[in-house]
Amino acid sequence: MQLGVCYYPEQWPRSMWADDAKRMVELGITHVRIAEFAWSRMEPRAGEFVWEWLDEAVAVLAAAGLKLVLGTPTASPPKWLVDAHPDVLPVRADGTRWNFGSRRHYDISSDTYRRECVRIVSAMAARYGRHPSIVAWQTDNELGCHDTVPSYSAAALARFHRWLHLRYGTVGALNDAWGNVFWSMEYPSFDAIGLPNLTPTDANPIHLLEFRRFMSDEVASFHCEQIDVLRQHAPDADLLHNFMGFFTTFDHYRFAEGDALDVAAWDSYPIARTESIALPDEQKARYARTAHPDVSAFDHDRYRAIGRGRFWVMEQQAGPVNWAPWNPVPAKGMVRLWAYEAFAHGAELVSYFRWRQCPYAQEQMHSGLNLPNDELSPGGLEVQQAAREIAASPALSALGAAERAAVAVVFDYETQWMFEIQRHGRSFDYQTLAFDYYESLRELGLDVDIVPRNADLSAYRLVVVPSVAVMDDALVDQIERSTAQWVFGPRSGSKTNLFAIPSTLPPGALQRVLPIQVLEVETLRPTLAPALSIGDTDGVALHWREHVRANGETRIEAQFDDAWPAILSHGNVRYVAGWLSHALHREVLAQAARQAGIATQRLPDGVRIRRRGELTFAFNFGPELAQAPAPAHADFVLGHAQLNTGDVCAWRTVGD
Repeated sequence: MQLGVCYYPEQWPRSMWADDAKRMVELGITHVRIAEFAWSRMEPRAGEFVWEWLDEAVAVLAAAGLKLVLGTPTASPPKWLVDAHPDVLPVRADGTRWNFGSRRHYDISSDTYRRECVRIVSAMAARYGRHPSIVAWQTDNELGCHDTVPSYSAAALARFHRWLHLRYGTVGALNDAWGNVFWSMEYPSFDAIGLPNLTPTDANPIHLLEFRRFMSDEVASFHCEQIDVLRQHAPDADLLHNFMGFFTTFDHYRFAEGDALDVAAWDSYPIARTESIALPDEQKARYARTAHPDVSAFDHDRYRAIGRGRFWVMEQQAGPVNWAPWNPVPAKGMVRLWAYEAFAHGAELVSYFRWRQCPYAQEQMHSGLNLPNDELSPGGLEVQQAAREIAASPALSALGAAERAAVAVVFDYETQWMFEIQRHGRSFDYQTLAFDYYESLRELGLDVDIVPRNADLSAYRLVVVPSVAVMDDALVDQIERSTAQWVFGPRSGSKTNLFAIPSTLPPGALQRVLPIQVLEVETLRPTLAPALSIGDTDGVALHWREHVRANGETRIEAQFDDAWPAILSHGNVRYVAGWLSHALHREVLAQAARQAGIATQRLPDGVRIRRRGELTFAFNFGPELAQAPAPAHADFVLGHAQLNTGDVCAWRTVGD
């Protein structure tokens, strides 16, 4: 349980650096990230490197006993580079180029820019790669942020042509696979294929999907070009990238394949994310100052899987931020709570953005651990409290590893892309559906692992698949060998890998273990809400509903009020034939958990728990006083059972 901070020595006088470092250590900070936006100071003119300032910053921080995370500066190419190579600027879907003057103003497919990145990273790594205090390197910063991926440039088109040629071999095979006979879309050659933008109506969905797959591979290969350099020069350091919350522009699982990452890091801004995602307004209002109880947990659990058990929070919200539609001040206690929440989910490090609020430029309204006058901010005081608590508690400072949960939620990036391309209804969003299932499980007091569809699922007792567009045989093979309970949501198995409807009808290969067929689907405007009951819970279908035919010995567990099946089951597999209201999702999952032999407990509204090692943590995100679900003989190592808003407690059960 270590604490870190993001620091920008180039933005402050050198006379401040030593005192900053001293105060970081006194606060309980152990790690500092630097340099990820400093290219213009490292290389003010092409080929003219100025390292002295960075040498001094590294030396000052290291002398204070701090461990350093060095960021490669490729998220912000300097003006001289853009002037010399204007083609490195990315191109938007409407055909216009982005301009210089902020950050992320580069085309990830530009061969020129990739060469420049390898050059600056090679120079940095050769100089600092074996420095004993530099324990980790971060590539770039928040790849794909600000809608800069995909890029619709000439460079992207040329690389897309090569990617398609490797994938299909001949343009005839591509035409057949894409169904290009429809609307006379057949191509005479790979070079004749354009990018799927600026079309009068919808582009071919498989064209759009293949472009998404290609751009996802571009992001991964861009990162790996830097990783290859860093592995050579910094063999003992952890290598990472800082991903974002609720971000699906590229496939993070593929990004992390092989040795592309040692640690999955991500940037956690819970209140801003709560304001930005598709949550009901009443939840945004209820959790305006605390963030939705599952909005950070969802990505803690996702990135723990992407990092194969290792994840850091590289940027943690330390107070009000500047980029959401509204930016409230967090409730008292939340900055401290978010740190413990991350640790409870398995984080090794929680690093705050930033050390000091900057009084100028784009992020001057973004808080830090210090106010611009160097006084600790309210968030900084809470970090100080957490650091002292951890240092004083052997149970907290020696926290065990996060163990495998009994429940897995399968999350699939390509499913997100397919359903974005063909929503069929304005309000259908796959990630929001997956989050609703995840929230339901957490309300039942369950720990959850979020995993890819190709994960080994044999150790789980309950596997929840909110939806998976392509149902491949490998997943069905796992189901056939499994004794777990399986729950599938709507649109599962609705497409082939080439974005077509399966010849056997949806849910495709799932019919091997669940004999049903989806005959028709409908998206539901707000005035259409087919009703149903599951046990004592009443509700409706929202957004999406399917007309399903049960075949063979498939059981109909629940029906809509117009007699179409709502829940169908066969053996250990359930299928939910619609996007149900939240209480119904929770009841479906509670029933499945009971059949899996997993104990559940309905937590008070706004309260969540998470187990790590021998400890159970409880957090109160709600506005009401709440009671943690600790047993009578609990031994509290942090806080106590009565939780005000923003409170956290942790206990071990005596005798465990």
